[in-house]
Amino acid sequence: MTLGTIVLYVAIAALILTAIVGFYMKGHKSWLMTYLQNFCGSLFIFSGWVKAVDPLGTAYKLEQYFAEFEATFSETWLSFIAPVFPWFSEYGVALSVTVIVFEIVLGIMLLLGAKSKFTSWAFFLLVVFFTFLTGFTYLTGYVPEGVNFFEFGKWGSYVETNMKVTDCGCFGDFIKLKPFISFQKDVFLLFPALFFVFRHKDMHQLFSGTIRNIITWGATIGLLIYSLSNYVWDIPHADFRPFQVTENIGIRKAIEASSESNIPVIAYKMTNKESGEVREIPYAQYLKEFKNYPKEEWSSEQIKGAQLIKIVKDANGNATILDFYEDIPGDQMNAYLNAKYNLKDDTTIVIIESGKISDFDISDVEGNEKTWELLQNPKYSFLVVAYKLYFDETKSNQTVYDTTYTVDTILINPDSVVYEQKVADVQSRTVSKSVYSFDNDYSALYSSVINPVMDAAQSAGFEVNAITAYNDPGLIDDFRHHTQSAYPFHLADDILLKTIVRSNPGVVLLKNGEVIQKWHHKKLPSFEEIKSQYME
Repeated sequence: MTLGTIVLYVAIAALILTAIVGFYMKGHKSWLMTYLQNFCGSLFIFSGWVKAVDPLGTAYKLEQYFAEFEATFSETWLSFIAPVFPWFSEYGVALSVTVIVFEIVLGIMLLLGAKSKFTSWAFFLLVVFFTFLTGFTYLTGYVPEGVNFFEFGKWGSYVETNMKVTDCGCFGDFIKLKPFISFQKDVFLLFPALFFVFRHKDMHQLFSGTIRNIITWGATIGLLIYSLSNYVWDIPHADFRPFQVTENIGIRKAIEASSESNIPVIAYKMTNKESGEVREIPYAQYLKEFKNYPKEEWSSEQIKGAQLIKIVKDANGNATILDFYEDIPGDQMNAYLNAKYNLKDDTTIVIIESGKISDFDISDVEGNEKTWELLQNPKYSFLVVAYKLYFDETKSNQTVYDTTYTVDTILINPDSVVYEQKVADVQSRTVSKSVYSFDNDYSALYSSVINPVMDAAQSAGFEVNAITAYNDPGLIDDFRHHTQSAYPFHLADDILLKTIVRSNPGVVLLKNGEVIQKWHHKKLPSFEEIKSQYME
């Protein structure tokens, strides 16, 4: 689904609501005002709902913004503002739920026409806030590496990879918008927002004031409970992320890697080093004219198209990918391709967008690659996913002794020599060692909830692995012993782990790289229940 499709559906819904309000409820003063109320209200309800499904996703996005704002302001005369952003990050989840609920309730209030003056100003200020975020995200594309955002004179040409926050999260993980598209959307919404502020007296109002208040407060309480239910005691009931149930991580990762090798160069962007003149030349034309652009005078940049894969079906309907680099069994690949893509022709070109699955890289604590070993296990296996281990670290000074030895040679007879080692010197030195103390409540999630199920799985012959964020191997080993976890811990990027399952810890059931099911630690069934319901 695209933004255009969403806007079209919202526009149609607003048109129907406007007709109902205008012709049947007789509650409008201005057709334009009523339509804009219904359009903006419906859009806010939808965009808020897809975030309410996954409040942690919005919280993680806010944390990215706060980290970037801290780094940006700390290098300016406004550095006194910077310390507030880490504090905001600590309460990122609370802020996320607050913003999400406020956005949806504001949409409902627009539909009802409740408290028109307050609603108008609240809508305007929220849109300004969103515009600031999306505008900042987009404009950082002009800021080269090592340059502060406020050093406007050092800005260069737009480069997408310069952006530290790659999308605004306006629609959660339901749809990813390019930053410029998000910015345009919010600028567009500023017009109805200003219209509401200046003409709020023309807003339609449905029902009585008492009923409007009951609906508003009822929605607020209900939405708070709904948002909390999607991360406090369960994972989101609707999963828009790449690692959703039925996705085959191994095959998708291999497909994305294959498509990356087939990204066509569609043009060259040539910049004159002296004058700054920029020319964009189609690829075929550049091949003919490249001699006209000597490297001494022009710098070049490739402009690439979409990532592509070419899928070919044989006479029996089996689908394969040309130039496929990974050794995935043919029957698995065929089933996946036919399920994911509507393959009708003998040869199909598919546009692929790389996502978090491409970043699924796992290593053990010694740095050995474990990704494909975990993804190509033909049996059912369990992953315990924890993006963060909660602990306190203290330093303990210990005395160690370094001993120097000398070796004497003793001649016993002409054919026999004995070497005798003697202590020559002993010196002491003090070293600092990390001592970890783990949060008792968090540790209990393993010893009392996770491990009984995992122990039963291992006893039945199924493999269990844990994945946590990159950290000191000593810390991880201490945590394993502290929680009596009888399975190996591996390492991966914490953002990847947050994406896999919205629970810390959470459990994922895999088979041949396919996600069979995921559980929040508060909803983890017994091994016997898992075996009977999910393991054929």
